[in-house]
Amino acid sequence: MPPRDQINHQCPIRDVLDRMGDAWSLLVMLELSRGPCRFNALRRVVDGISQRMLAVTLRHLERDGLISRQVLPLSPPQVEYALTGLGGSLIARVNLLRDWAVEHQPQVWQARSAYDARDATAEKAA
Repeated sequence: MPPRDQINHQCPIRDVLDRMGDAWSLLVMLELSRGPCRFNALRRVVDGISQRMLAVTLRHLERDGLISRQVLPLSPPQVEYALTGLGGSLIARVNLLRDWAVEHQPQVWQARSAYDARDATAEKAA
Protein backbone atom coordinates (compact mmCIF):
# COMPACT_ATOMS: atom_id res chain seq x y z
CA MET A 1 0.00 0.00 0.00
CA PRO A 2 1.43 3.42 -0.91
CA PRO A 3 2.16 5.87 1.93
CA ARG A 4 -0.54 8.40 2.67
CA ASP A 5 -0.08 12.14 2.57
CA GLN A 6 -0.23 14.08 5.80
CA ILE A 7 -3.66 15.58 6.40
CA ASN A 8 -3.92 19.36 6.53
CA HIS A 9 -5.91 19.90 9.75
CA GLN A 10 -6.72 23.48 8.75
CA CYS A 11 -8.89 22.19 5.92
CA PRO A 12 -12.45 23.46 5.39
CA ILE A 13 -14.15 20.22 6.47
CA ARG A 14 -12.39 20.25 9.83
CA ASP A 15 -13.47 23.86 10.38
CA VAL A 16 -17.13 23.04 9.69
CA LEU A 17 -17.04 19.80 11.69
CA ASP A 18 -15.59 21.64 14.67
CA ARG A 19 -18.67 23.89 14.71
CA MET A 20 -21.25 21.20 13.92
CA GLY A 21 -19.61 18.68 16.22
CA ASP A 22 -20.08 20.67 19.39
CA ALA A 23 -22.88 19.74 21.74
CA TRP A 24 -25.45 22.38 20.73
CA SER A 25 -24.88 24.08 17.37
CA LEU A 26 -26.61 21.50 15.23
CA LEU A 27 -29.61 21.25 17.58
CA VAL A 28 -30.02 25.04 17.59
CA MET A 29 -29.72 25.21 13.80
CA LEU A 30 -32.23 22.41 13.31
CA GLU A 31 -34.70 24.28 15.51
CA LEU A 32 -34.10 27.50 13.58
CA SER A 33 -34.70 25.62 10.33
CA ARG A 34 -38.36 25.53 11.44
CA GLY A 35 -38.40 29.35 11.40
CA PRO A 36 -37.11 32.37 13.35
CA CYS A 37 -37.15 32.04 17.12
CA ARG A 38 -36.48 34.19 20.17
CA PHE A 39 -33.84 33.35 22.77
CA ASN A 40 -36.15 32.10 25.54
CA ALA A 41 -38.20 30.02 23.11
CA LEU A 42 -34.98 28.38 21.88
CA ARG A 43 -33.94 27.70 25.45
CA ARG A 44 -37.25 25.96 26.11
CA VAL A 45 -37.14 23.70 23.05
CA VAL A 46 -33.44 22.77 23.00
CA ASP A 47 -33.53 20.24 25.80
CA GLY A 48 -30.76 20.53 28.37
CA ILE A 49 -29.03 23.68 27.15
CA SER A 50 -28.19 26.29 29.76
CA GLN A 51 -28.76 30.00 29.23
CA ARG A 52 -25.02 30.59 29.07
CA MET A 53 -24.36 27.79 26.56
CA LEU A 54 -27.21 28.97 24.34
CA ALA A 55 -25.77 32.49 24.33
CA VAL A 56 -22.28 31.17 23.48
CA THR A 57 -23.64 28.87 20.77
CA LEU A 58 -25.70 31.63 19.18
CA ARG A 59 -22.68 33.96 19.16
CA HIS A 60 -20.53 31.32 17.44
CA LEU A 61 -23.18 30.54 14.85
CA GLU A 62 -23.69 34.25 14.16
CA ARG A 63 -19.94 34.79 13.86
CA ASP A 64 -19.74 31.96 11.30
CA GLY A 65 -22.58 33.54 9.29
CA LEU A 66 -24.93 30.60 9.85
CA ILE A 67 -27.59 32.53 11.77
CA SER A 68 -28.69 36.14 12.01
CA ARG A 69 -29.65 38.14 15.09
CA GLN A 70 -32.30 40.84 14.88
CA VAL A 71 -33.34 43.14 17.71
CA LEU A 72 -37.09 43.62 17.49
CA PRO A 73 -38.38 47.16 18.18
CA LEU A 74 -40.64 46.14 21.06
CA SER A 75 -40.84 47.22 24.65
CA PRO A 76 -38.92 45.61 26.20
CA PRO A 77 -36.65 44.88 23.22
CA GLN A 78 -36.60 41.26 22.11
CA VAL A 79 -34.08 39.42 19.97
CA GLU A 80 -34.98 36.97 17.24
CA TYR A 81 -32.62 34.49 15.61
CA ALA A 82 -32.97 32.95 12.16
CA LEU A 83 -30.96 30.82 9.77
CA THR A 84 -29.14 32.72 7.06
CA GLY A 85 -28.97 31.45 3.49
CA LEU A 86 -25.59 29.96 4.35
CA GLY A 87 -27.03 28.20 7.40
CA GLY A 88 -29.98 26.92 5.39
CA SER A 89 -27.66 25.45 2.77
CA LEU A 90 -25.78 23.61 5.53
CA ILE A 91 -29.01 22.27 7.06
CA ALA A 92 -30.03 20.95 3.63
CA ARG A 93 -26.88 18.81 3.65
CA VAL A 94 -27.33 17.83 7.29
CA ASN A 95 -30.83 16.59 6.39
CA LEU A 96 -29.21 14.18 3.92
CA LEU A 97 -27.04 12.84 6.73
CA ARG A 98 -30.07 12.58 9.03
CA ASP A 99 -31.97 10.63 6.36
CA TRP A 100 -29.00 8.27 5.96
CA ALA A 101 -28.83 7.77 9.74
CA VAL A 102 -32.54 6.99 10.01
CA GLU A 103 -32.34 4.52 7.13
CA HIS A 104 -29.19 2.75 8.32
CA GLN A 105 -29.45 2.92 12.11
CA PRO A 106 -30.65 -0.71 12.42
CA GLN A 107 -27.61 -1.87 10.44
CA VAL A 108 -25.29 0.18 12.66
CA TRP A 109 -26.87 -1.34 15.78
CA GLN A 110 -26.53 -4.81 14.30
CA ALA A 111 -22.86 -4.21 13.48
CA ARG A 112 -22.23 -2.93 17.03
CA SER A 113 -23.89 -5.98 18.57
CA ALA A 114 -21.84 -8.31 16.38
CA TYR A 115 -18.63 -6.45 17.24
CA ASP A 116 -19.40 -6.42 20.98
CA ALA A 117 -20.19 -10.15 20.93
CA ARG A 118 -16.95 -10.86 19.08
CA ASP A 119 -15.02 -8.62 21.47
CA ALA A 120 -16.55 -10.30 24.55
CA THR A 121 -15.64 -13.73 23.17
CA ALA A 122 -12.05 -12.60 22.56
CA GLU A 123 -11.77 -11.24 26.12
CA LYS A 124 -12.99 -14.53 27.61
CA ALA A 125 -10.47 -16.47 25.53
CA ALA A 126 -7.58 -14.25 26.64
